[in-house]
Amino acid sequence: MAVQPEGTPCWTDAMFGDVEGAKSFYGDVLGWTFGESSSEYGNYTQAYTDGKAVAAVVPPMPGQESQSQWCLYLASPDASATAGRIRDNGGEILMEPMQVGEFGTMCLARDPSGVVFGIWQGGLHEGFEATPEQTGAYCWAEVFTREPEKSDAFFPAVFGYTAKQVQDDNVDFRMFDLGENTVLGRMRMTDEFPPEVPPYINVYFTVDNCDDAVAKATKQGGILRFGPMDSPFGRFASLSDPQGANFSVIDVTTTAGEMPSSVDV
Repeated sequence: MAVQPEGTPCWTDAMFGDVEGAKSFYGDVLGWTFGESSSEYGNYTQAYTDGKAVAAVVPPMPGQESQSQWCLYLASPDASATAGRIRDNGGEILMEPMQVGEFGTMCLARDPSGVVFGIWQGGLHEGFEATPEQTGAYCWAEVFTREPEKSDAFFPAVFGYTAKQVQDDNVDFRMFDLGENTVLGRMRMTDEFPPEVPPYINVYFTVDNCDDAVAKATKQGGILRFGPMDSPFGRFASLSDPQGANFSVIDVTTTAGEMPSSVDV
């Protein structure tokens, strides 16, 4: 895989207090298989679909136990330079750029509205190996924030995105583009979200059948938060896994309705 343009979503992982439980859940719901855990790198364990890397799970480091949540990494050719722009535009660096052997360099950050995300400067590990159309693969992600004006200023300033606002009176939704490609969405969190739910990036994984995936997830102890719902992009649903990490599933082959209109902003 060629190195991705800066700002392209390129990897996702999550910390779980019960890694074996997470492997069982996502293995059933998304069909993932898992590699050997790497004790040298904190028992980091990669997930695969059809032998291609799609994500990773890892236990928390001592003293860092917290709510499980998927973290999306954005590609960077120079993690230190990207970290500098994050600071310059009001973001916060949670973990300074750190080289991970020959695999690459990672950094964790938070945007001015509180959304946590990662930076990945690929080495031997360039990121996702599966394409979004493959079952179990990363497909899409959306920034969920209560202060969209902060995220809307921050992400284009750091990553050079251009933006389009969807013309819909019912939702405040924006799309960020790199060149001709739409790479990330941004959704305003409404009062439907409990106050204790922090801003976050919601990651979508591809499934063959949305309703079947929801049934498997809830049987395994997951909680259905929204959907299943038809859309022009696919039939999707939002869930929380048994350890509280939010994610969505989408069947991109089952579409309905007209594509929304949008305006450049």
